[in-house]
Amino acid sequence: MKKVLITGMSGLIGSLLRRHLESLGGYELSALNRRPVEGVECLQADIADLEAIEPAFLGKDVVVHLAAQVTDEHWEGILQTNIRGTYNVYEAARLAGVKRVVFASSGSVIRGFELVPPYDAIAAGRYEEVPETWPKITHEMVRPKDVYGASKAWGEALGRYFSDTYGLSVLCIRFGSVRPENRPQSPREYSIYLSHRDVVQVLGKCIEAPATMLYDIFLATSNNKWGYRDLEHARQLLGYEPQDSA
Repeated sequence: MKKVLITGMSGLIGSLLRRHLESLGGYELSALNRRPVEGVECLQADIADLEAIEPAFLGKDVVVHLAAQVTDEHWEGILQTNIRGTYNVYEAARLAGVKRVVFASSGSVIRGFELVPPYDAIAAGRYEEVPETWPKITHEMVRPKDVYGASKAWGEALGRYFSDTYGLSVLCIRFGSVRPENRPQSPREYSIYLSHRDVVQVLGKCIEAPATMLYDIFLATSNNKWGYRDLEHARQLLGYEPQDSA
């Protein structure tokens, strides 16, 4: 049984991942959450408090770090959760001897490209302005549009440090838009939609990736006609094959 700790399990993606892994079997799940999570071992604590969260990491093989403050939160929330909290998750994993952290990054790390052609037209749904071909945005690019995106870029860079310095495997996923309705809710989301089925697939691929994969970043959306984020890296290294489309 692979022991997997999920931070933020009560959120949308955390709940989807829990159901997916439970349906597969072979995983012993636990949660690190501010709210109680029924049916699994759950430590209620704030990831901004390193000492409080350390016990949750003991004996775990993989940590899936989903807990975060989102883009419309105030700076203090981003500072405590996305900056301090992400550091604490990596540090607690290191101290406990965890083998891998799967870090929930965000497409907001590259959302700034939507300020320039042709990505601005794609995001707005002005498809008549889009040329027949255009270069896709890759996992090697960084252009945040807001502080939230910058905080996720920090999490990726910090993961690289922990991987290089301590040998902790860190795999970062820049998620597209995952909605409770499981369908796009705006013209922009027709390019960045990520279905429930596809988000748990890419997470599962990262959990089970070879131990020799010490650090990487993957873009994750569904197979969208107007998708501008390059999925080839995730296909080649993880075997990620999105099943759905906007």
